[in-house]
Amino acid sequence: MKTYRYPVRELWAEIISRPVFNRADLFQQVSSILQKVKNEGDEGVRQCTLQYDGVDISDPAVPHEWIAEAGGQIKEELKKAINTARGNIIKFHAAQQIIYRDIMTSPGVKCWQRAEPIEKVGLYVPGGSAPLVSTVLMLGIPAVVAGCHEVILCTPPDKDGKVNPAILYTAGLLGINTIFRIGGAQAIGAMAYGTRAVPPVYKIFGPGNQYVTLAKQVVALEGVAIDLPAGPSEIAVMADQSANPEFIASDLLSQAEHGADSQVMLVTTHEPLINAVADQLNVQLEKIPRKEIARKSLEKSRLVLLNNVEEMLDLMNSYAPEHLIIMIENYNNIVGQIRNAGSVFLGQYSPESAGDYASGTNHTLPTNGYAHAYSGIGLESFKKVISFQEISRYGLFNLNPAIEQFAEAENLLAHKYAAAVRLGQQITDSKLYD
Repeated sequence: MKTYRYPVRELWAEIISRPVFNRADLFQQVSSILQKVKNEGDEGVRQCTLQYDGVDISDPAVPHEWIAEAGGQIKEELKKAINTARGNIIKFHAAQQIIYRDIMTSPGVKCWQRAEPIEKVGLYVPGGSAPLVSTVLMLGIPAVVAGCHEVILCTPPDKDGKVNPAILYTAGLLGINTIFRIGGAQAIGAMAYGTRAVPPVYKIFGPGNQYVTLAKQVVALEGVAIDLPAGPSEIAVMADQSANPEFIASDLLSQAEHGADSQVMLVTTHEPLINAVADQLNVQLEKIPRKEIARKSLEKSRLVLLNNVEEMLDLMNSYAPEHLIIMIENYNNIVGQIRNAGSVFLGQYSPESAGDYASGTNHTLPTNGYAHAYSGIGLESFKKVISFQEISRYGLFNLNPAIEQFAEAENLLAHKYAAAVRLGQQITDSKLYD
């Protein structure tokens, strides 16, 4: 990891920069995949799956008996863990229901809103070397709690054309039984455009690699909503002399092991912590199976020494990390000053992995600085709000002067007539179009 000691402000932009990828080549490849799926449907999906996943699948739909049998293929301990997380995630998301009330904005004018579930949603769950069982819960639970009418799930097949049984068991537990063995950009295309096998959806959710992330952004330009730009994982730790270097190293590696394109950062005011964490990283790195992946991630990561807590806050708010862990004394005194982060973990005993799996918060979060403007996934992500208004003749009489003025200012005089005619004025009325 690159170390910065008391860097001048001019270096901060370099510190908070993310890894850069050749998006031109990536865009061309992703666009080609999406176009193939759009033009060729299931056959295009089959060819992409053969090319990128190395398996020929004529029917991508997961048989229902696979879902029913999945529970017998996983450990009871994992089932208990899934149920523990499921309970906490349901509690947290069910509490996000918003109660809307009628508002009388002026005499005779009543306005209100009503939240409706998005009817058709598609969930993408990464598979491969790291099948994200927890993502099924993080996406499936708010979809079910919100009341979405049609929920489908896409996840990559393995080399034998199978799907991780824990993913199938968890989806079945939530009542999600429409599952497809499709991964990558071709999965996003199938859910966006629809094929004979895969129904089209109105909104696509889920994290993924650069291909998946860019594919979501491309289909969003074509009228399909997406959750957020959730790309490579990242974590930042704010720490002082009270922090445990072993804990910090474990948190940094928990994100570094996600992928070589992940990024981690430690920001501290305590200089001895820099070397202590670096030493712990070397020790712990040798103990994890995905150490080569983590090592590549650490090559583009940062250790930063700053003068005080205020500088740490400024740097973190500029960085806007996906995950932010705060291990400083009296952390509650500064929590209110965190403005940009996906999810925040407070104190020595709040590891990021708790939020990834079981605390109840959602782990689908904005990355790459998008936390400046995006929220993580919540119940509201699976709903849309419809506005209503009910206006009496008296209410329209009160609003009409304002309507007339705006219509004239914008030169949209049919707007003026739509109100005036209801109040007894005729289209031939000279006052209307003078």
